[in-house]
This record gives sequence, structure tokens and C-alpha cells, in this order.
Amino acid sequence: MFEEPEWAEEAPVAAGLPPGASRPRPASASQIKGSKHRQLLATLRALEAASLPQQPPSLPGSDSEEDVVERKKKRPKKASSTTASIEVEKKRKKKCQQQGPPGSDYEEKEVKRKKKCLKGDLSASDSAEEQKRKRKCQKQVPSNPAQHQDSENQTGPKAWKSSATNDQSKPSPGSTSANPPQTLSRKQWRNRQKNKRRHKNKFRPPQPPDQAPATAPKEETEMPPAPSPDNHEDRAGALRARMAQRLDGARFRYLNEQLYSGPSSAAQRLFHEDPEAFLLYHRGFQSQVKKWPLQPVDRIARDLRQRPASLVVADFGCGDCRLASSIRNPVYCFDLASLDPRVTVCDMAQVPLEDESVDVAVFCLSLMGTNIRDFLEEANRVLKQGGLLKVAEVRSRFEDVRTFLGAVTKLGFKVISKDLTNSHFFLFDFEKTGPPRVGPKAQLTGLKLQPCLYKRR
Repeated sequence: MFEEPEWAEEAPVAAGLPPGASRPRPASASQIKGSKHRQLLATLRALEAASLPQQPPSLPGSDSEEDVVERKKKRPKKASSTTASIEVEKKRKKKCQQQGPPGSDYEEKEVKRKKKCLKGDLSASDSAEEQKRKRKCQKQVPSNPAQHQDSENQTGPKAWKSSATNDQSKPSPGSTSANPPQTLSRKQWRNRQKNKRRHKNKFRPPQPPDQAPATAPKEETEMPPAPSPDNHEDRAGALRARMAQRLDGARFRYLNEQLYSGPSSAAQRLFHEDPEAFLLYHRGFQSQVKKWPLQPVDRIARDLRQRPASLVVADFGCGDCRLASSIRNPVYCFDLASLDPRVTVCDMAQVPLEDESVDVAVFCLSLMGTNIRDFLEEANRVLKQGGLLKVAEVRSRFEDVRTFLGAVTKLGFKVISKDLTNSHFFLFDFEKTGPPRVGPKAQLTGLKLQPCLYKRR
């Protein structure tokens, strides 16, 4: 097992030297150190051999480890399925070439064999791909075993996609995600539910009205009864009345504009040619005045009832003689057309009365036309000295009340009282002081009032 030092082998040879031979030189210090080093190595090797377990003797039939390794190296590697199929084809081709020349049958058989080989190769590659996919699926298996079984039963890329979507959309309750769900307050939860409902209704196709729901009650699905001929007649009558009302309103606005934009003589001719026009105008006028909180004719009647009943009254623009019916005084009624037997049809600038024959002259919403000065001069003519002139006119017609009052005083009157508190009309009381103080050619700008025009509604 270990080598003996050189000096131990040379000692007996040196002792048995012949007498004529030269004795070897004594060993030097370096040789002694080397011999000691060899002794230490020999002892260490002996100790290592003693510590190792003794291996049983190998049987004659058994192979050592080195033999096994050499055999493994010498063994040829297993060829894959594709290489095996290629070798089989080569062998078959050689056999066919040895047997005889290739014919049509041989070519068909060869094509079939090639197809089979290609199918086999594809099936082998498909099986290898399926095994890889299964391994990937096993790595990403969800916690739910039922879902795992379904994914294993399905094969192909569709199964893998479905399993992946299921894993993303439905996480397992046992798995702990990196981002835990945030707790929502009650208000936030309600808002989220509202947003979901709105989103659904937004993309929901509109249901046609003809298609009623199947679960609707019988009362809703039942058709309404066919309209009777009486209902048709009533509807037609209501429509005719509505259209007639609109037409009357349009004609009233036209007549009103004509009365305010022209002289009284032109208005008299208009109503003389078309007597129904005055009736239509008066009806529209009354419908407008009824909306006022207080009608001016009632206010004037109340004032006159506080005076003596012996006073003679002249009503310029009487209409339907409402003032004459409200007081006990004798009343002369004048207008452009007659709605009552007590009315005298005439132009209010020229009434059939004598000079200084009446005590009270009334203009209730009748200062119409462009010749207001002629109306007031005619009232001064028929009034007695100290007689009373009462004027009620629409509030919106006055641009400056002072100029109007100043113009009236120049025509032989003085202001007694004025009421500007009403929201729709002004009321003035004048007393006759004498004849007009200005000539007929003098211009009185204060008597130009704004026309009262009604808007279409």
C-alpha cells in the first residue's frame, strides 16, 4: 500500500559490498527531511485506508460503477417520434426499390403512408403542446375543484381562455389578494347601484308602444271603446268654437287698432257699413275689461249715486248703456253703433244736444281716435257753467299726466280731483270754467295719448 524509503532498500546492499567497492556517501540533511516527509505521508494513507468501510468483493457477474458509466455513454440516445418515422420511411423506400419499379398503386400507397406519417407527427406535436398547456393550467389551478375538473375536461385554447377568464372574474373566497376590497359606506353603495341601473337603461333598446308586456293586466291591454258619434260631434263643436274664438280675437285687435289710429268719422263709417263689427268689438272689449279688479264704469256710477238724481248726464261712448242702468239720473247715451234702444248713434264730436243742456259729461274709456280735442270741446259746449266732466282712461296711454291736465284746462276746465291709485286706469274730475281759452288752430300736444293695443295671446 505504501512505498518504503530508499535508504531502507540500499542499506543491505551497502552492507554486502565487496571489499574493493566504494562505500556510498552518508545522506545529507535535505535527504533526511524528504525521508521524514515520506513517512508522514505513508502513515496518513494507512489511517485513511483503515477509516474507509471495507467493500465486499465484487461478484464475477456484477459490473463496477465505471463499467456502468461506460455502458451508458456507449448506449445510443432514443430517437424522437419524428426521427423514428423518418427512418421507417427510408427503410420502406429501400424495400420498394428492391422489389420492383414504382407504379400507380405504389404511388397511391406511398401518398397514403406519407399522410399517415404527417398525421402521426401532427398528433405527436399536438399531444406535446397539450401536455405543456396542462402543466401551465396545473400551475394556475383555482381553489374551486369543480372549476378545475371542468378545465381539465375541456381541451384546446378555448378551455384555457375560459379558465383564465373565470379565474379573473371570480376570485376564490379562500385566496388572499394583494389589494383587499374597500369597505363602502351606505351612501356610496346606493350611488353605485343607481349608476348601474342608469347604465342598463341607457343601453336597453326602447320598447315600441305596440308591444305591450306579457304580464300587463287586462285593464291595460283592453282597447278603449270606439268613440260614439256624439263624441265626434262634441269634439267638432269644441274645435269650431275654439277657432271662432281665435278669429274673433284677431278681428277685435284689428278693429281696436283702426279706432285708435283714425278719426271718429272714419270709425262711424266702418261700423255703419258692417254693423256686426261693432258687436264683435264690444264683445271683445268686455272680455278684456272683466279681468280688471275694478271696472271704471262702476266707480263712476258709485260717485254719481252720491249726487242728486236730478242731474242730467250725457254718456259719450255708452256701449251697452251700463251706466244708465246703474243710476237713477236721466242719461243721454251716444255711441257709434247701437246695442240698446236708448243709444243715439252719432259721431261724438257732434252730438244732437243744445248748448249748456247737461250737468255731467262722462268719457269712460272712450277717448279714442286722433280727434280727442273735438270730443272735449263738444263736452264744453253741452255742459252748463260749473258742470262736471268725468274722464276714465287706461293707465298705459298716459306718458305725462301733467301735460294732459294742462291741455284740458286750456279748453275751459279746471281739475277738481284725480285718482292715480288704480293699477289699470286713471280717473279725473274737471269743472267747467268757461269757453276754451285757445283758438281752434292752437296745438295741444298733451292731448295726444298712446293707442291702447292688445297683444296676441
